[in-house]
Amino acid sequence: MQYDLSHAALEIREGRESASSLMELSIAAAQSPLCAHVFSQTFFDSARWAAAETPRTMPLAGLAVSVKDLFDMAGSRSAASSKILQDTPPAESTAAAVARLEAAGAAIIGRTHMVEFAFSGVGVNPHFGAPAALDARHPANPQLAPTRPARIPGGSSSGAAVSVASGAAWAALGSDTGGSIRIPAALNGLVGFKSTAHLVPTDGTVPLSPTLDTACALTRSVRDAVLLHEILAARKVNTIDRPLNQWRLAVPRQIFFEQIEHAVQVAFERSIAQLQAAGASIEWIDLPELEELDAVNIIGGFSPAESYAWHRRYLQDPAQAALYDPRVRSRIERGATMSAADYLDLIAARKRWIAKMEAAIAPFDALLSPTTPLTAPTISSVAPANGLDPEADARRDAEFVRVNALLLRNTSIINMLDGCALSLPCHQAHELPMGLMIWHAALHDDAVLQIGAAIEAVLQASA
Repeated sequence: MQYDLSHAALEIREGRESASSLMELSIAAAQSPLCAHVFSQTFFDSARWAAAETPRTMPLAGLAVSVKDLFDMAGSRSAASSKILQDTPPAESTAAAVARLEAAGAAIIGRTHMVEFAFSGVGVNPHFGAPAALDARHPANPQLAPTRPARIPGGSSSGAAVSVASGAAWAALGSDTGGSIRIPAALNGLVGFKSTAHLVPTDGTVPLSPTLDTACALTRSVRDAVLLHEILAARKVNTIDRPLNQWRLAVPRQIFFEQIEHAVQVAFERSIAQLQAAGASIEWIDLPELEELDAVNIIGGFSPAESYAWHRRYLQDPAQAALYDPRVRSRIERGATMSAADYLDLIAARKRWIAKMEAAIAPFDALLSPTTPLTAPTISSVAPANGLDPEADARRDAEFVRVNALLLRNTSIINMLDGCALSLPCHQAHELPMGLMIWHAALHDDAVLQIGAAIEAVLQASA
């Protein structure tokens, strides 16, 4: 097991480490070049105080945790990495998710940059730059040369992921509306857990799609994911003493493998073979219900309509609208054309689709798929337009649209299902990071986490 938050907290509780000394390591990492474009605000002084004063018996023991820049923190501005909200007053109260972390002993080290208003899975931001995925520098991948070109971190929780991968934070609070936790987890070699949405309150956040938004965390291990989920959801995960070979698992043939990169296909199939060698029961199944999802979303989906309802007050002012990332603004503005009748039809169609999906996957304890069909492309290939070379800008815009759609495709299925999902690293040391996703319908969180822990153990033993 790697040196994760759970291990660090144990070392602190038993007196072999101090939270203050570990905080200094986190702050040093946060100030290093690895964390360029990661933090919108840092709270080093208050984090040092929390590390020194937090009782070492508390679950998070004064260890550094980062917070995505869309959660309210009293006295601090929630800007969602936008220009629009830079001059808004500081929040008067703290979001419930942040308050629960602090009550469990977290030392908040800073706010992390993100895709503007969380509306992309790529991880670039024209206002504040993009943190680079640590594929070439993370200690988990020592064989990758540090001279390789910078790669996208995934989004929208881009800074959150790099804060954990770099060592600046032991865990990161983020959000997942279509994959915003699991995509950056996969591209940075981390664990990302998207819980059933309603289990964690999202009050005190800048919303993208209230129907789909989920407050959840990025961590270094599954046991940390369990710990953070228990804190954020204020519930105890119910574990069942069942070995891996007593869980019934399935791999759907449809959708998840379309346009898949060869390296991802190889890593996923290798992982399945390793699990089967360890005794796992895994069936490849047809799940035609997946192919019906495009028809459900044909009128545009929840995110454009629900985000437009929140953003129209700004977009109706040309001066304010001009401050948006054009890629984000264009996606939000699609929601302006959805009628109330269309929206109600979408709610009903989703409800019918969920019922069909839940019936189809009920015989299985969890399903497995690649988290994303791609490894991380270079930042330069999808960088925002700069106006200096219109042809190059057009090429990058087209590549951004392609990459964004593919990165979100697999993960967003689970959000539409109102389900839960865990992304685990499944790459080897010489490979770019990739994720294996374990998922099911709503309120199967405990089984997904327990199966994830068993799968993690097998994959780590085979690495």
